[in-house]
Order: sequence, then C-alpha cells, then structure tokens
Amino acid sequence: MHDKWKYGIEFAELSDVGMRRSNNQDSYVSVLAKSKTRFESHGHLFVVADGMGAHAAGELASQLATEHICRSYFHVETVNEHSLEAAFHQANREIYGKGQSNPEFHNMGTTASGLLLNPKGAFIAHVGDSRVYRLRNECLEQLTFDHSLVWEIEANPELQATSWSGPIPKNVITRSLGPNATVQVDIEGPFDIEANDRFLLCSDGLTAVVDDEEIGTLVGCLDPKNAAQVLIDLANLRGGPDNITVTVVHAKANEDDGNQSLTPKPNPSLPKPLLYSTICTFLTAAALTGLSLGSQKTFLPLAIVALTVGAILGIGCLALRSSRSKKTTNSNLPKGRAPYRSYNARPSLELYDRLGQTVQALRDASAEHNWLMEWESVDRCQAEGERQITEGDASRAIQSQSLAIIEAMKQLREQQNRAASDTSIDL
Repeated sequence: MHDKWKYGIEFAELSDVGMRRSNNQDSYVSVLAKSKTRFESHGHLFVVADGMGAHAAGELASQLATEHICRSYFHVETVNEHSLEAAFHQANREIYGKGQSNPEFHNMGTTASGLLLNPKGAFIAHVGDSRVYRLRNECLEQLTFDHSLVWEIEANPELQATSWSGPIPKNVITRSLGPNATVQVDIEGPFDIEANDRFLLCSDGLTAVVDDEEIGTLVGCLDPKNAAQVLIDLANLRGGPDNITVTVVHAKANEDDGNQSLTPKPNPSLPKPLLYSTICTFLTAAALTGLSLGSQKTFLPLAIVALTVGAILGIGCLALRSSRSKKTTNSNLPKGRAPYRSYNARPSLELYDRLGQTVQALRDASAEHNWLMEWESVDRCQAEGERQITEGDASRAIQSQSLAIIEAMKQLREQQNRAASDTSIDL
C-alpha cells in the first residue's frame, strides 16, 4: 500500500487473494515520476493485470505483463503517443514466448489495463476485462471496453442471433495478452485531467460483486487508501470469489500554483480563424464602399491597401483552417470511444444503509461463531455516521460507515491469522 504525493498525485494500491482462491493471479505496478522533468517526459504509469491459466501460469502471466509493460515503456528515452501501446505488444511477445517454451505455461494469458498521466492528459492502453474508471463531479465513467463475450454480444446483437443461444457466460474473455503471437490493444485518450479527478484501475474480482454506483461513491467519499481497503473488504464480504486488485489515483492541482486543471489550456493569444475572417470582411467592405462613394483619386490608394491587406488575411485564414483540418486526421486526437458507460456516484442514504447492513451482518456472524471482536471502535464510527446523517452530510456518513467496515474486517483478519498460527503450532 502506498500513499504519497508526486506532482498532485495521491494513490493507493492493494491486492487480495479473495475468499475462494489459493493463490493470487493478479498483479499490479505503479511508477511515479521522481522529478518534474521525468513527469514531463514519461509521466506516471499505473498497471493492473489479472492472469489466467492452470497452476502458476496465470500468476506468471500477470507478473510478466506488469514487469515488461513498465520496462518497455520506461526504457525508451523519448516516448511518444505510441510508446505505451508498443510496451503492451512487447509484453504480449514475452508472455507468448514463455508459453510456447514450456508445456505447463501453454496458452497462459492475462488481462492488462494501463493508465498513463502526463502533461498532455490521461492515456489508457487496455486488453481484457480489467477496467479503468474516471470519477468526476459524482459521475463514474468506465473508460475501457470489456473484452468479454457479454460485452461483445451487447455491442453486436447479430452475434447472439447467429452464433449463440441460451445464457451468455460472464467469464469468457475474448482478448488477452499471451495466448497468441499478436494482440489488438485498445488505446483511449487523451482525456483532460481536472483537479479532484479520481481514477480507478481494478480486476474483475471487484466489479463482479460490487456495483459500479457503489464503487464510484466510495472512491469519491474516501481518500485513496481507505477507498482501496473498503472496496477489497466489500468484495470479500460478498463472497470474494476471485482475486481482487484495486489502484485508486487522486489527481490534485499542484500546491505551488493552485491550477484547477492539470492539463494545458489553449493559448488565448493565438489568432483565431474567426478574427481573420472578420478583419478580412471589414477591410474588403471598406474598400468597396470607398470606391462606390468617393472619387477614384481619393479612395483608390486606400482601396488598394485595404484589398491587399484583406487578401493577405484571407489567405492566412484559409491556410490556418487548412492546417487545422489536416490535424483532424493526425494521431494526436483522442482515440477510442470512451466513456463506454456512466454511473451516478452521488452519496445517498440508500448506500449508507446498505453499508450499515453489512456491519450488522458481521455482528451477527461474530455472535454466532463466538469471534473475539472488540466493537467499541466500530460503534464510534457508526455513531459518528448517524450524527452526520442527521446533519444531512451523506458523504461523511458513508465515510464513517466505511471506516466501521474497515475496522471490523481488520479485527476479523487478525483473528483468522491468530487461529492459523495456533493451528500451525498444534501441528
């Protein structure tokens, strides 16, 4: 778990094996620039991967993905808009090669979702069904397309009519790093970054059991460290059927200048085509009016000057418009079609009550199984939450209820660890 500032970025990352798996096949990495120069050249990179394969193959695949994506990206001295995509392709080659060289690793694969933050904005490279979200103004936007059979059929209804009958399995992945020699990588962005934007990268061990609305609200109400922890805890309390990995990134304006945007704004001093057109029209009209109303001797020199200047500005306007129209086809424009889905992340009494029911379920289970739990700290969090609800502050109330869950789960894990230790001693 990390929690530190670098050029307006606060983040936390956490991974958990879940309740039903014996090993964790998820992998993650976060690399923050150590200097302003490094941030401007390479930015901050966050990656989450979810491995697939028998035995240790999935675990190896996800580790290779995060390792080689970062190594390939940061190995390049001068990066460009293609560097992150190239890093994903390099990781695919490494995983595929390892799978071909060892029968135990044959067909191993992994999802991979990468988020790059730099002065130009937020960029995403993505393969599989792990996800990247952005939370802004109580709206959670999914910035990645799930490469799953469910999403592919929803995007192409004809596929279901012609190729599939019956319920669609939710765990079928249509694209991943490793199984094939080549892979198609989705590229999204750049997205502008505003102060107080929050980004979330996660594996499907979270999204399979925690609703998107819940995810967005909790990420918005809590600091990254507590948001990551309560999301892990909720996923486990709802069965934890898979490994769970989350990385929460909070973007803030630099304290030095108090900017409200972390991405550059257009320079207002640059001439606009509209200004060119207006001046051109005005001068041409003035010239024609002078010729029609006055003598040629008086107005002809002025008309010639006006028409000449107007023509120059007109040519300049056309040239500028032409250059800008060419830019519409260049590779600097946003790629992808994100956001693919949007969710309401406004704090609500409904979510507060739902979290309270989760705490109550823990209390009931503790009494039933005679767990040695200390409830005083949990009670204080919930009492604070009740006070905040009466004051109409749903956001802080949800925060308090979340802290109650975190505290209860912390005690439960400590008890489980003690029980496992005692068992080891008895053996």
